[in-house]
Amino acid sequence: MKAEEIDLNRGLTEAELDALIGSRDYKQFLNPRNEMYRERNMKEKPPSRAEAIRLMAKNPNLIRRPILVNGSNIALGFEEKTFKDVSGI
Repeated sequence: MKAEEIDLNRGLTEAELDALIGSRDYKQFLNPRNEMYRERNMKEKPPSRAEAIRLMAKNPNLIRRPILVNGSNIALGFEEKTFKDVSGI
């Protein structure tokens, strides 16, 4: 199976985000470098899953990127080892 990068430039709907996150920890998808993340102190006071999904759908820059998907495996943010594992390179 070939790995696919999720195009966050077009944004994702709440349903698409919910499906992508699945049973994973939604907080891993939040971008700690984002201004809103820092302003709302999401590290110390994370929003609920539903609120986080709503915010990420409205503000795609709040989502860590890139996102690489290969079947049920996902790599978030650029971590070379994880990307190699997920992409099969």
